[in-house]
Amino acid sequence: MTGGGWKGDRHMTVTASSELRFDTGRVSLDLLATVTGRLSEEPVDRLDSPRRLTEWLYGTGLVPSGTAVAVDAAWLGRFLVLRDVLRRVVATQLATPPADAPSPDVPAEPLPTTPTAADVSRLNAAALAAPPAPSARSAPDGTLVRTLAAQPDCGALLAAVARDAVELLTDPAARAQLRQCEGESCSLVYLDASRGRRRRWCSSEICGNRERVARHRRRAVAAQA
Repeated sequence: MTGGGWKGDRHMTVTASSELRFDTGRVSLDLLATVTGRLSEEPVDRLDSPRRLTEWLYGTGLVPSGTAVAVDAAWLGRFLVLRDVLRRVVATQLATPPADAPSPDVPAEPLPTTPTAADVSRLNAAALAAPPAPSARSAPDGTLVRTLAAQPDCGALLAAVARDAVELLTDPAARAQLRQCEGESCSLVYLDASRGRRRRWCSSEICGNRERVARHRRRAVAAQA
């Protein structure tokens, strides 16, 4: 892993709102995407079992396909703790958007502007462990594929996510790309790498399409009135 974030064999897919998302641009933000709802709302958890955490680890590429991983309830609890920390810390970094960011149609809810010392300490503690060591092996066709040198433990995988978050949030250029989807019922945070940095939706196909449909309905109702 480098300063550009996790570069494993991630599945960059956009799925239904009840499913896991792997399209935020960073693995630490993908972890945040496993819970919906803004800080002031009752969250809906997509990471609700060890099986779902296993799916998420494979989906991000943190654990390559074919690598055994023994996820249990204790793993799930530790990942949920890290997710809560990241959720609060990332919210502080969204408090002051870049000057060239587009103005939302609806004013954003007030956000805290400074992460707590306790949350920063928890994030740093999670990043201390060594992340899983990558290894290469030959596939039947002679190409090299990525695997891990040993079966990963929970602390190593947590460290991979925490280090990605530290690299993201301490890099001014990457941090300036942080956006929260403007979808009315969406809280997904993503990196806006679009030209002009004017991307408004986590996905044009999902939230963008919902907004276009809602706008069409509003115009139709107004015309009938």
